Amino acid sequence: MTDTRPPRNRATPARSHRASARTNTARTGAAASGAARFAAARGALAVRARSGGAAVGRLTVVKVAVPRVRAGASGAWQHASPVVGGVLGVVSGFGWAVLGAAIVALVVGRAFGWLELTVLGVALLAALVLSVIFIVGRSAYSVTLNLAANRVVVGTRAVGSIVVGNASTRALLPSRVELPVGGGFASFQVPRLVPGAEHDDLFGIPTAKRAVITVGPVRSVRGDPLGLLRREIRWTEPELLFVHPQTVRIDGTSAGFIRDLEGQTSRVLSSDDVSFHALREYVPGDDRRNIHWKTSARTGVLMVKQFEETRRSHLALALSTNAADYATADEFELAISSCGSLGLQALKEERDVTVMVQGSTLHSETGRRLLDDLSSLEQTERRDTIVHLAKVAGQQVPDASVAVLMFGAQVTATQLQAATVYIPLGVRIIAVSCRPGAAVSRRMIGDLTLLTIGALDELPAALRRVNS
Repeated sequence: MTDTRPPRNRATPARSHRASARTNTARTGAAASGAARFAAARGALAVRARSGGAAVGRLTVVKVAVPRVRAGASGAWQHASPVVGGVLGVVSGFGWAVLGAAIVALVVGRAFGWLELTVLGVALLAALVLSVIFIVGRSAYSVTLNLAANRVVVGTRAVGSIVVGNASTRALLPSRVELPVGGGFASFQVPRLVPGAEHDDLFGIPTAKRAVITVGPVRSVRGDPLGLLRREIRWTEPELLFVHPQTVRIDGTSAGFIRDLEGQTSRVLSSDDVSFHALREYVPGDDRRNIHWKTSARTGVLMVKQFEETRRSHLALALSTNAADYATADEFELAISSCGSLGLQALKEERDVTVMVQGSTLHSETGRRLLDDLSSLEQTERRDTIVHLAKVAGQQVPDASVAVLMFGAQVTATQLQAATVYIPLGVRIIAVSCRPGAAVSRRMIGDLTLLTIGALDELPAALRRVNS
C-alpha cells in the first residue's frame, strides 16, 4: 500500500503563497511604522524649532529693552542729580551729625523703651524741620566785586570792594555775604535793603608773600542760628590777584655787559653778514653778489666772500626751583626777584629774553607776563640739579649771548664747573648766588663769573663788577 501524503517539509503552493503574503504584509507594516515615526520626529523637531525661535525672539526683545531702560534711568538721574545734590548740599556737617543722632536715639529708644531717648530724637528732628524756615525764599541781589588792581607788588596792600544791591520789587531781609580769599574767607553783614538800595563794603588783602590769590566768587549765605542748614548762592565769578615779586631797577651801566656783546662775532660762518672772514671758491647756488671779482680775475677761479655771524644780544635766565639748592625760603625769594629784575631790564632795552626753570619755560613776551609767571613759582623736590638746568638752557637757547644761572647757597663750585660744560662756546656765563646777609663778591670759576649778593638792591652793584 502506497502512502500518497506529501512530505512534511514541503509546503503546498497555497500555503507557501499565504506565508509570502504575510511576510510582505509585515515588511510593509514595518516600513509604514518607520515612516510614521520619522514624520512624528520631524514634527517634534519643527515644534521645538518654533518654540526655540519664540524663545530667541523673547531674548532679543529683552536684550533690546534693557539698554533702553538703562539709558532712560541714566538720563533721569542726570536731570535729577543736580537737584538731589543741591538738596543734600544744604545740610551742613553738624546737621548730618544731628540727623544721625536723632535716628539712633529713636531706634534705641523704641527698642529698649527709653522714653528719654525717644523724646531726644523727636526734638532733634523737630530742630531740623524748623531750620528749613530760615533757608527758604528767594534772593534777588545784584552783586559786584571790584579789585582796585589785579597786580600788586609783594608788601603792598591790595584793596577791593563789594557792592550788594536789591534788584527786586520788595524789601530783602538782612543776610550775610562771604568772600573767599585764597584759603580763607571774609564775611560781610548785609542790612535790610529796600528795592533799588545798595550796600557796599571795603576790604583789604594782605600781600606779605608772593603768590597768585583767587578772590571770590561772592556768595550769599542763608542758614539757621544753630548751623544745621546752610544755603549758598553764587553771585560773581572768581578773580585772580597777582602778587608780584620785588624788583630793582638796573641802570644802563649795570646792564652794560649785555650790550657789550652786541655785534661781537661768533664762530658760525655765514654767506651774508657784516664781518668779513675769508674767500672760498664759488659753489653753484651761492649769491653772485658775494663774488669777489678782483680775486676771481687774478686767480681765474670764481671766489666768493665768507662772513662770520655777528651776535645779537639774547639773555637766557635759568632760575633753579629745586629746594635742594636753597638753604632758606628767603634765598629762593631773592633769586626770583633777581630773575625778574634782569628780565625786566632786558625787555625794557628790547632784548631777546628766555626764562627757564626746571621743567618749563616762563612767558617773557612782556614784563607783566613774566612777573605773573614768577608770582606762581614754588620750590619743588626734584632730582634736576643746576647742572641739568644748564644743560637744558644750552639745548633750548644755543644762540644766547649771555646765560645767567640763579640759585641759593647750597650749590657748590663743583656743580657750577659741571654746568659750564653744557653751555655752548662763545656764550658768556654768569652765576648769581643768592645768600641774604652775605657781602657782595665776585670770583671766577673757569670761564664762569660767580656773583654773590646778600640783598636785592646789591644786584646792580654786583653786575657792574662783571666787566671789571
